[in-house]
Amino acid sequence: MASCTEDAGGGVKDVYGESRATEDQLVTPWSVSVASGYTLLRDPHFNKGLAFTEQERDGHFLRGLLPPTVIPQETQVKKFIQLIRQYQVPLLKYVAMMDLQERNERLFYKLLIDHVEELLPVVYTPTVGEACQKYGSIFSHPQGLFISLKEKGRILEVLRNWPEMNIQVIVVTDGERILGLGDLGCQGMGIPVGKLSLYTALGGVRPSACLPITIDVGTNNEKLLNDELYIGLRHKRATGKEYDELLHEFMAAVKQNYGEKILVQFEDFANHNAFDLLERYRSTHLVFNDDIQGTASVVLAGLVAALKLVGGNLADHKFLFLGAGEAGTGIAELIALEISKRTDAQVEEVRKNIWLVDSKGLIVSSRKESLQQFKKPWAHEHELITDLVEAVNQLKPTVLIGTSGQGQTFTQAVVEAMASNNEKPIILALSNPTSQSECTAEQAYNWTQGRAIFASGSPFNPVEIDGKKYVPGQANNAYIFPGFGLGLIMSGSIRVHDDMLLAASEALASQVSEEDYEKGLIYPPFTNIRKISANIAANVAAKSYELGLATRLPQPKDLVKLAESCMYTPTYRSYR
Repeated sequence: MASCTEDAGGGVKDVYGESRATEDQLVTPWSVSVASGYTLLRDPHFNKGLAFTEQERDGHFLRGLLPPTVIPQETQVKKFIQLIRQYQVPLLKYVAMMDLQERNERLFYKLLIDHVEELLPVVYTPTVGEACQKYGSIFSHPQGLFISLKEKGRILEVLRNWPEMNIQVIVVTDGERILGLGDLGCQGMGIPVGKLSLYTALGGVRPSACLPITIDVGTNNEKLLNDELYIGLRHKRATGKEYDELLHEFMAAVKQNYGEKILVQFEDFANHNAFDLLERYRSTHLVFNDDIQGTASVVLAGLVAALKLVGGNLADHKFLFLGAGEAGTGIAELIALEISKRTDAQVEEVRKNIWLVDSKGLIVSSRKESLQQFKKPWAHEHELITDLVEAVNQLKPTVLIGTSGQGQTFTQAVVEAMASNNEKPIILALSNPTSQSECTAEQAYNWTQGRAIFASGSPFNPVEIDGKKYVPGQANNAYIFPGFGLGLIMSGSIRVHDDMLLAASEALASQVSEEDYEKGLIYPPFTNIRKISANIAANVAAKSYELGLATRLPQPKDLVKLAESCMYTPTYRSYR
């Protein structure tokens, strides 16, 4: 029997037989190698939509494939930001942004850069958390590489399937601890994709040099395992030897395929794996854990800046953490290193002024035997306290930092205790997304009569009390990691050293202006983020050269200028 296509008149001849093939026959996925005509309009790297000029439309076979009008990129940006603003639901804004990224890469980044403060919460926290939770239902096209247990023994081959070879940054997750939302398995891919879009928008790293990867070893999330739309492996998480072998093969393959200077950023791994991976690979690879090191660097910068508002030195302050996981212990350790460096005191001695509370209460010496390794340095001599208000009243900290992932744990009693002990209590509620924040900006300012110096992990709107406006800061890792990564790339660093994190913190703190301080801010506005990233990159690169870890020699004279000149700009290119 003849197929229906054989009788059709006109049209393009079915050379390869795709239209005639029955469902059980194999077809060859032919593709055109030179981007022109219809293919060019569907290539996100080169597509410009209605911005193609008359000459480009003639030269690239676009006549008739586009409406006749030609509009500049600036007008396209206006059109799309109006479109995004029409969506009331944040997740729909996220889907629209991801859709644009897949259609027109340069317009996506231009839009994100021009409206960074408005769109950052859409492509990153808090909306990215909901996107990961619902990734199976909103999934339309794959982004990045998915490496699962099925690919064990073939990871190098999988890496070579990626179309770009000149990769400079990989962000990788195993989805076990996504923000404060727990185990989302394979659906954690939203995090590497979001982080790398910020590497480009905020740090100027070329999109083609970025590779998001999710390592799927299963999930312990029963809800996902029973969800027919779940996109990952449907079994419990692999652990122990099986897990370690897969990760080791991955790290070896990355180095073999991309070389010594490839930056691997670990993202949202569970505590035990996060510390182990960082410890295992920091001496052999260029690795960075944003949850441990990035968070620590951005918080330290905020604390250094806050000294301008409260006076004194870091060494004069006492710190109390709620949460003793990756973020909490990472921040605590970097604070101790900074104080030690500035005072010449031993780190062990400095740690005694830094107290941590975990799910079982204050970390004290009597608990040492049962503590995980990374918590042991913070076990000091004191009676066990299980109540946070009691811990505040007894220890009298000047700085309260929340990294617990538990919403509303800085209760009114806790915040009022901080206010009664301090004229200007520093309160940092860092858990993400907004629903998991230890307290809101409004609560912090109201319960301290506007005296608190407050910053959070996710954004909060300004608060007005008795006619006075208070603008909360956001201790967002996006201040640090894009510039930090750019500094490593432009210096050709082969390892990450803790002194580079201190250099990044100092650079960020120096970008807070007098005008910002007058508003009570301890972080600069995101509108200047590219300038901030360039300064962080320059400071990090300078430290890399000083430590002998840089390979791009000789060292350039003006590192800030070099950082700015290295940055990717998303304005459209003209095609010959």
